[in-house]
Formats: sequence, structure tokens, C-alpha cells
Amino acid sequence: MNENISKVAIVTGASRGIGAAVARRLARDGFTVVINYAGDVAAAEALARDIDASGGHALAAQADVSDPVAVRQLFDAAESAFGGVDVLVNNAGIMQLANLADADDAAFDRQIAVNLKGSFNTLREASTRLRAGGRIINFSSSVVGLLQPGYGIYAATKAAVEAMTSVLAKELRGRNITVNAVAPGPTATDLFLNGKSPELIDRLARLAPLERLGQPEDIADVVAFLAGADGGWVNGQVLRANGGII
Repeated sequence: MNENISKVAIVTGASRGIGAAVARRLARDGFTVVINYAGDVAAAEALARDIDASGGHALAAQADVSDPVAVRQLFDAAESAFGGVDVLVNNAGIMQLANLADADDAAFDRQIAVNLKGSFNTLREASTRLRAGGRIINFSSSVVGLLQPGYGIYAATKAAVEAMTSVLAKELRGRNITVNAVAPGPTATDLFLNGKSPELIDRLARLAPLERLGQPEDIADVVAFLAGADGGWVNGQVLRANGGII
């Protein structure tokens, strides 16, 4: 833990759900955490206060990851406040389900803008601004393997993120920076649970041989492994944290 005390991690989309769990875990591991949020300032600032009250260090920073100027300013803010950035966790994302025949242009454009262009924007900044020895952790999804009906656009954005993960790991040769992705399965967040019947939630929970939904902390543990010393030899990989669904 001591070696991470001076290290700085940006976690995008960190005001709630998996992102908030990742921010809490990295702070507990000794990282200074930049809690990025798009619109929920109250939740982001409350999380930063909680981390500070627990002995950690955190800063809430607004930025729409789909906007390259805002992403540049996010990195500027982290560097200004803490001197540099060591870890990027690309957690921000949206999911709008529809069969391809029924999907409208707005749903397609928004998911591309946030999930794919947003990841590209942060990866581009991280590629030149992360300090040597840094870590980039993208978020994919297990739907890239499951490929269920209704998930076509969302799965396409995440498949593209996996491709960029592998390519960037090679492009950063010589910098001692690892690039990996985490691909959660069904996870008990508000985003996942909202609108689903208890019967559907139970059925999805039983897909995994471990017969439960993932918890945000389960995913945060995987991110922490990749961000920490023990994950240093893992590079260009996708870790499917889903309890064994695929």
C-alpha cells in the first residue's frame, strides 16, 4: 500500500454504482482519487467527503467524457491539484437497450459518444500524460461474449473498447504502462436493477455457476488488482468478472 500513497487515479463516472465502489477501494489502497462525474455533483462531492473523512484523498471533477475539451481539462485539473496522473479507470458508460430494427439514431449516437468516443478521448489523453509505470483500466462488458438480443449497439461499443485496449497496450511499448479491460457480468447496481422484475433478476443471478449477482465491490476488487503492484504483469487483457457466466 505504501508505494501507492503518492499515486493519482482518475475514475470516470465515479459518482455512483461500480465507479463509486472503485473510487472507494482505490482510496483505501492509498491512491489519491479524482472522482469524475457528468451531472450528479451532490453524489460525487459526498463521495469525496466520505473518502477524505476515512483518511483518504479525493477530488470531485465534472467532465462529460464525450467532450474532448472537457476530458483535457479533467486531466489538467488532476495535474494541477496533485502533480500528475498514474491510473485511468474508464468506467463511465451508458446502456440503452433495443433490437437493432427498433433502435433510433439518438440512442445509437449517444452510446457511441459516451462509451466509445468517451473512452477514446480519455485514452488519448492518458497515452501522453500518464506517468511511467501507470495503469489504464477500461470497462467492457460480458455482453460482448453473451451477445443477447437487444444489446447490439451497447455490445458493439464495448467490443470496440476491447479492441482499443489491445492496440494501446502495444502502442505504449517502452513506457511501462499496462492497458487492460474489465468486463463485468450482471451486477447489482441501480442502473442494472431498475425496471427489472424480481423474477428476471433472480433468473439473471442464476446464470453464473456461483448463482448470485455481482456486487460493485467484486468489480472494484478486480480493478484494484490491475491498478496495484500484483497486476503489473497483466497487460493487453480482458478480465471477465462475471462469476463464470462465460
